Amino acid sequence: MKGYTGKVLFVDLTQRSWHTETIPDEIYEDYLSGVGLGAHILFQRIPRGADPLGPHNMIAFISGLLTGTSALFAGRWMVVGKSPLTGGWGDANCGGNFGPAIKQCGYDGIFITGIADEPVYLFADGKTVEIRSAAHLWGKDATETEAALIAGSGNTLRARVACIGMAGEKLSLISGICNDRGRMAARSGLGAVMGSKKLKAILLTGSQPMVSADLPEIKRLSRECNVLVPKGDFKIPPWLVAIAGWFMGASPRAIRLDGLSSLPIFRKWGTSSGMQVGILTGDTPVRNWSGDRSDYPWQKLDALTLNRRTIKRYHCYACPLGCGGVMIAPSGDGEVHRPEYESISGLGPMLLNADLESIFTLNELFNRSGMDSISASNTLAFAINCYEAHLISDQDTHGLQLTWGNTAAILQLARQMIAREGFGAVLADGVKLAAQRIGKGADRLAIHAGGQELSMHDPKYDSGYGIHYIADPTPGRHSIGSNMTYETMRLWTRISWVPEIPASYPGIRRHSADAEKGLHAAGAAMAKMIIDGAGLCNFGLMMGVDRFPMFEYLNAATGWHKTPDEYMEIGRRVQTLRQLFNLREGVDPAGVKLPGLVYGDPPARRGPHKGKHVDIYKMRSYTWQALGWDGESGHPLDATVDQLGLAAERAATG
Repeated sequence: MKGYTGKVLFVDLTQRSWHTETIPDEIYEDYLSGVGLGAHILFQRIPRGADPLGPHNMIAFISGLLTGTSALFAGRWMVVGKSPLTGGWGDANCGGNFGPAIKQCGYDGIFITGIADEPVYLFADGKTVEIRSAAHLWGKDATETEAALIAGSGNTLRARVACIGMAGEKLSLISGICNDRGRMAARSGLGAVMGSKKLKAILLTGSQPMVSADLPEIKRLSRECNVLVPKGDFKIPPWLVAIAGWFMGASPRAIRLDGLSSLPIFRKWGTSSGMQVGILTGDTPVRNWSGDRSDYPWQKLDALTLNRRTIKRYHCYACPLGCGGVMIAPSGDGEVHRPEYESISGLGPMLLNADLESIFTLNELFNRSGMDSISASNTLAFAINCYEAHLISDQDTHGLQLTWGNTAAILQLARQMIAREGFGAVLADGVKLAAQRIGKGADRLAIHAGGQELSMHDPKYDSGYGIHYIADPTPGRHSIGSNMTYETMRLWTRISWVPEIPASYPGIRRHSADAEKGLHAAGAAMAKMIIDGAGLCNFGLMMGVDRFPMFEYLNAATGWHKTPDEYMEIGRRVQTLRQLFNLREGVDPAGVKLPGLVYGDPPARRGPHKGKHVDIYKMRSYTWQALGWDGESGHPLDATVDQLGLAAERAATG
């Protein structure tokens, strides 16, 4: 083996059958594993026009190429399928402990089609595959399901579970897939695909070893890299983080970000440490994207307060940093995951909800039910905005008074969304469908891109987020790239064609719409496809590719001798294939828009973004051109398709 097993498992739930297939080495050389392998197989196997919630859609669980090789930060796994939320390509990325379990069963991925005639779960241990009844699990939340399957597995030390909660069972289009007691592959609505197949869970108990071409070299690289990973306790007081937020928001000059300076903060407080910085700089959206820091008591979200329940650090598989946290449950009974920045932002400032206990409670509700907290919080904010604008009334909400910061009403409505009951049934599939159901012009308050709710980063602060919200085949996502991502990855140190960011530059340059900005965004997107093909965490890449040996890891695991530029071409190929999938399914890339409120049309009259307007569509055009696509339509150019060996896939788009 060379980092990958070379085999995938195919399961047909309708026929209750399964078989394995060997994947040629050249496929891995063209696509890596993870999202790339998934895109290659799903493009070939999902029929054009397949119903995302029908039997012909395929959902796949895929490990990264570097997972299990002793490479640091290489523990993430991917879920891919046709998205019921956007109608196009869907993928979701997750940490936790499920990634290596796929390989330990002897597979790089598990691809599932069909629909079972009753609730089932899939069991595999590397020797056999079984489709078992899940009737006793249907209706249980994700944490209960995982605990029950592990307890009954007969191998509690090795058992790993990916499952859906009640939201996925009820086919919520904003539901995700859980592992390790609440780690979520949340986006693209793929929990609904799992629910439509009546597939409650996957239980893996394999123990096969994972072998690399040059394990001593991987271990050497890991030792060198680990020296740079922060250790011990970070002593800086949290109020200095808030001061940094003030400075970053007020300074006319920007300082190039170095990810090494951020990692100690993430180690100590996790992503929640960014809350005050986000609100002060204007990165964090407030009040359904229409407010600013003056509307919200941001002082309550300091790092110490947000971490007061944290009792120990949480590490995903192969992670030396440990940015996660385990905290005492809001009920005081048991342990749960500490909320991440995205969840706190959405359940706090987005709703003008300053009740910290309710933020913890809502986060746990969504984790257990398997509902994406990013989409859910956007949808709750949309509902409150509609109530405020008199587009819905107490009669519509069955008596719920949906006012900003009304904690009791927010909690009740969240439970209704999960159960698909009451007014929650109107909201259970996200803002786009909710706006259609409400009518009366509610679509003007629905903040989404191509049907997917936006992450908690404002393009008026970091325009890179806005580019990827509308330029990527999976719209509305923050993890694809940003100005910050590009700066911290330091791609220019290893890639021949990407521009270097100066150590200091005028802040206004972050909003320039030119060919150089297009190269920044295209480079970040291509690198992200490598990251997701390798199973790496973005935080590893925050160290910079001159410090984190991503390319060297891949060569050592596989025995290849590819250059960084050649790996970036793999990233371009995967990105282009995802776009071709969308075109085949009738998704118009140029039709993916952002509400003007998000990019400053018209500009805000107050707050950190007063007077700002970001030319987001011009930026998208330059990004598409840098990828080798048409700048106006987003269609990959014939020359690009031919160069990447995707002519047959282009022909299939019609």
